[in-house]
Amino acid sequence: MSAGAAVFLLAVLCAALLGIILYQRIVYRTGMQKALRKMSEKLEKILDEDSDEQVMVFTGEKALMDLAAQISRMLDERRRIRAEHRRSQIASKKMLSNISHDIKTPMTVILGYLEIMRLGGPGDGEMLRKVEEKAQGVMGLIDQFFTLAKLEAGDLDMEIVKVDACEIFRESVLDLYEILTQKGFAVEVDIPEKPVYIWGDPKPLRRILSNLISNAIRYGADGGYIGLSLRTEDRSVYIHVADRGKGIDRAFAQNVFERLFTMEDSRNRAIQGNGLGLTIAQDLAHKLGGEITLESEPGVRTVFTVKLRRFSSF
Repeated sequence: MSAGAAVFLLAVLCAALLGIILYQRIVYRTGMQKALRKMSEKLEKILDEDSDEQVMVFTGEKALMDLAAQISRMLDERRRIRAEHRRSQIASKKMLSNISHDIKTPMTVILGYLEIMRLGGPGDGEMLRKVEEKAQGVMGLIDQFFTLAKLEAGDLDMEIVKVDACEIFRESVLDLYEILTQKGFAVEVDIPEKPVYIWGDPKPLRRILSNLISNAIRYGADGGYIGLSLRTEDRSVYIHVADRGKGIDRAFAQNVFERLFTMEDSRNRAIQGNGLGLTIAQDLAHKLGGEITLESEPGVRTVFTVKLRRFSSF
């Protein structure tokens, strides 16, 4: 073969190879564009119809598969947020309904007592006492409602400082000690004599302990016992509030901190639960950088544990 023929043949082969490459690029681009268009149309349909479908792509192209996987993650998160929003709406409606009921009932009683007093009925002193008791209950419920609203709106200001957890715990126990003795509880207290310092805010901490002790009084009355203790670890302080009442079934243990979650008899007037106390306590604990956990063996022992950050000067 002459040199000229060889050069010509080489030129033909290069041209053919270039043509093949260009053809493959055109096919590749066309396939990519088609796949991307299908993905875009599917995503648009999902968003327009507000459905829970996924974007599916059948291709061997890794870049497209990775893109589809990320879109699926975003759609999963969107679905989770929508479900959480629906649950929040239902909980809010239930909360407003229950609070309306809980306010209306004592207010009806208050108005009835006032009507008796206006008509000159007997026992004005006793009537006044009952009116005051009911009014204080209403104010307590309103306070819980607005505290929860502030917490969820992020409007509750806290000043995180060095706090003696033992002193706050003692004050909380003393505030409720008269109620405990009146109701015949055996009270066991184990609090270190020396100060144990945490990072916290005294007022929210008192509210947490008051809510937990009140919860133990309300639901642990059958056991006639409340145990209150405080222990420390390297970087944490643990406060335990225990009772020996009927307890909480394992199936409900993860729900007790939800807004307005109540057990079957929590609407009983003798128990007077409204489902806000534990929610507020948990939210406040989170604001302080801690948490509250629950362990319960029904009929044997139920323990709420508050974990808080131990103060360190280092």
